[in-house]
Amino acid sequence: MPHLVKRIVSKKSIRRLSPYTESNTNTVGKEFVLKRSPITQPPQVATARVLVIGDVILDRYWFGDVTRISPEAPVPVIHVQSTDDRLGGAANVACNVSALGARAGLLCIVGHDEPGTRIVELLDKSNVYAYLERDPALLTTIKLRILSRQQQLLRIDFERTPAHEILLAGLLKFEILLPNYDVVLLSDYAKGGLTHVRQMIKTAHEAGKPVLVDPKGNDWNRYSGATLITPNKRELIEVVGHWKSESDLRARVDVLRSSFQFRALLLTRSEEGMTLFSDAGVLHEPALARAVYDVSGAGDTVIATLATMIGSGVPLAEAVFYANRAAGIVVGKLGIATVSYNELFQD
Repeated sequence: MPHLVKRIVSKKSIRRLSPYTESNTNTVGKEFVLKRSPITQPPQVATARVLVIGDVILDRYWFGDVTRISPEAPVPVIHVQSTDDRLGGAANVACNVSALGARAGLLCIVGHDEPGTRIVELLDKSNVYAYLERDPALLTTIKLRILSRQQQLLRIDFERTPAHEILLAGLLKFEILLPNYDVVLLSDYAKGGLTHVRQMIKTAHEAGKPVLVDPKGNDWNRYSGATLITPNKRELIEVVGHWKSESDLRARVDVLRSSFQFRALLLTRSEEGMTLFSDAGVLHEPALARAVYDVSGAGDTVIATLATMIGSGVPLAEAVFYANRAAGIVVGKLGIATVSYNELFQD
């Protein structure tokens, strides 16, 4: 699939579609012309209803001290002194929606195992409306992080793909739940929970619901027709290749959007901020983070904020502003975290 997209984004098509003259610089935002209207007051998000579907993860943390090297191998020995379990993946996205004050629904699959039960317990303590399918054959996805002095030493992953029958049950439940929500958010972590993503996008569009996608992998044809897709730089490069300038980037994204019928694409660029590409033009928001402590789950916060704002009737350009502000807040926290309404809208 990536080869197909890169053939579509040929030099000839770039010259034909690009409205700019090629620049010799690679300055982010230099050639962007779209400006966001001034924001007068915070949106009222309590009425927004966001249905999150995707891969849920149990983010497990072990904290301890390292005082010696193992005599068995040249590796540190950590004395674990505390542990913490947090909701990750699509579950973290849903928690971010809820933390902002909106109604968050979560449709997902977990195993009949200890981590799956732990996810159920954590969701029960949250304000997320959870619609879970339990698969006895599924190994619930775990990301185990081992840290010492607030530095990650190692991450261990446990995962397995859900069964076909349980995925079909999830699709049927999606169709039942859809009328009760304003926005559909698909959080893809390539764990198998979004096998029927094409049908979900089609069904949502037929119902007049906007669909936001946090993508994974290089097969973006499966996301065709999405309202908004939110790749990071690495994910976008994997699909369209490296760009030489900002005008080159815009041309490649224009072809990509046309090929897969994306109404908009938001490129998250880490310390460079984020850039929105849509029919209205291109808008760049510079990064607002004062201190970067941990980027884990930042993409979850971005798309959750976007979905919440869109569900509240906020224009897309303004929604991107709030998503960028939320990202700047969450990267200043340790591990998987959320941003509250008060944090986002404080002066």
